[in-house]
Amino acid sequence: MALSVGTTAPDFTVKDTNGNTVKLSDQAGQVVILYFYPKDDTPGCTKQACGFRDHYDDYLGQEIKIFGISRDDEASHQAFTEKYSLPFPLLADTDGAIAKAYDVDGGGYAKRVTYVIDPDGTIVKVYENIKTDTHASELLAELAR
Repeated sequence: MALSVGTTAPDFTVKDTNGNTVKLSDQAGQVVILYFYPKDDTPGCTKQACGFRDHYDDYLGQEIKIFGISRDDEASHQAFTEKYSLPFPLLADTDGAIAKAYDVDGGGYAKRVTYVIDPDGTIVKVYENIKTDTHASELLAELAR
């Protein structure tokens, strides 16, 4: 069961696609989409990532940051990013600590769950039943309301 709406998003520090350090608390003051997914370059995960890629400018226009996160390492994230021209960072939760903190640990992989975190660091939306091919556009439409 994922974390609930109203919960303070657990802070973390992790490396991204390019080896940069990303700390959730450094994103304070803006809306963050943190989407967990099982594995780089698999059919559902690719559809979901490409959906966020295709709507990336719309998310930026609303000043929303997107981070994808899985248990894959930086090298896997780099290959996935390059293959599909992903414009947002993927975070390497190689030890699963972040998946555990967000209660999405699937035992060796992250369950497919998306969190929307408000500028104060509070989880305001949780999505667990995700249609990978339409998730990014549906989420964008809902956030635009």
